[in-house]
Amino acid sequence: MRKNIFFDLDGTLTDPAEGITRSVLYALSRFGIRESDRERLLSFIGPPLTDSFREHYGFSPEKALEAAMAFQEYFVKKGMLENRVYEGVDLLLSELTRRGKCLVLATSKPEPFAVKILEHFRLREYFSYVCGAETDEKTRMKKEDVIHYALEKSGFSPEDCVMVGDRKYDILGAKCFGMATVGVLYGYGSAEELKEAGADVLCRDLLELKEVLFS
Repeated sequence: MRKNIFFDLDGTLTDPAEGITRSVLYALSRFGIRESDRERLLSFIGPPLTDSFREHYGFSPEKALEAAMAFQEYFVKKGMLENRVYEGVDLLLSELTRRGKCLVLATSKPEPFAVKILEHFRLREYFSYVCGAETDEKTRMKKEDVIHYALEKSGFSPEDCVMVGDRKYDILGAKCFGMATVGVLYGYGSAEELKEAGADVLCRDLLELKEVLFS
């Protein structure tokens, strides 16, 4: 497997369900919307926020941006830490770095938030590069833009890298650059979604992911 490993954050390293759903509920309340469908709220995990508000609630681009900024208000105060690290992730990252792998975080989450989350859960030390979106909810929101930024920042060639993620956005974004891809099934994307996106390998759990990345 490739030496340089790009990881998504939400759904791949951490389970962000509580923080994200509460942040979405807070944002929707600004517009007088009350949502009780948990599956609809969980659909916000992965895609850019503005895209999700437009797709699921029919918001205009301007209204979606306003909602995304409201989301960030709650997320900065509480939501970003209302999540949990999947059991065994720290050991996996530690072993990967011990074996000489270079780890890169590539997330659509605003970069400063991603750094704080990694630091809070004591995972920052394993990553050589942390790459995410800008806080303005306009810049580098698409996964392919984040990956392009990460490749430029690290100086790595796509053929030397693999992207690990749980949603189609991770796979499709990496495919734009010809990167190898691994889809994980313990997150929020289905096997059908990841296969359709073109994932090279699917892993049911961290044990299978470890075997793939160590091969």
